[in-house]
Amino acid sequence: MSCIRFNTPAQRRAMRDHRPAMLSAEEAAALHPAPEVTESKVRRLRLLAADPNPKIREAVASSYHTPADVIAALAKDPDDGVRGCVAKNEATPCDLLRELADDRSETVRGWVAVNYFVPADVMEKLASDRSRTVRSLVKWKASLAAEDQAADGNAAAAVV
Repeated sequence: MSCIRFNTPAQRRAMRDHRPAMLSAEEAAALHPAPEVTESKVRRLRLLAADPNPKIREAVASSYHTPADVIAALAKDPDDGVRGCVAKNEATPCDLLRELADDRSETVRGWVAVNYFVPADVMEKLASDRSRTVRSLVKWKASLAAEDQAADGNAAAAVV
């Protein structure tokens, strides 16, 4: 028996009519607020940052609530995955992103390139990175920015 399902036009119309409404990010966040950041959570992050398991350290490096001094220590972690999580964390300070742009791992440098908050001077530097992958990520991110600007320009023209 085939697992392919053929819906009738009436069934497809019913599915469209009864699909759930999509929430904006703000609406979803209001419905599901993040728990309060407590001192015990920060202590736990500090403790877990020293865990021998790199996957645990990656989780700490990915948290927006990890203190700056812990993020700075994790940026020097011997594990590429941990440094990559620091590089993609949008709460990572720009100075650390600048340092990670010189990381020996192309994966870490690639995560720096796609971080939304990376400074322009770092993007310029990564545009001439020795890794073709990193250079491609810089070009891809620039193309997304160009698309956004074009869309904003079209939206502004439609309003006028």
